[in-house]
Amino acid sequence: MGLKNEYAPILEALADKRGLDITIMDLSETSSIAEVFILVTSNSNIHIKSLRDAARESLDKMGIPSVVEGDNSAQWCLIDGGYIVIHIFSRQGRDFYRLEKTWGDAPSISYEYQD
Repeated sequence: MGLKNEYAPILEALADKRGLDITIMDLSETSSIAEVFILVTSNSNIHIKSLRDAARESLDKMGIPSVVEGDNSAQWCLIDGGYIVIHIFSRQGRDFYRLEKTWGDAPSISYEYQD
């Protein structure tokens, strides 16, 4: 799955802000909602906002307009970039929503930050 290279700016921005458990899910063959989900876990409310800002800045640089939902939630924030959707979760939110299980038929890979 060549998703890592295509979405590298977003993945690197999330990793630079110390996002945890970054996962890319390829929904292109299984859903009409989006082509890709990027999931990331935060360790605090402030961290959710930091990850949100980094992801939006990356999308802007890539020329992808986006809308934020759940901006005031302590569990989950969604950034809708049309064909790419970024989910930023608290640890509890990720366990509650379990998107990896819900979309279990979609290929997914974990992103590991490379120094």
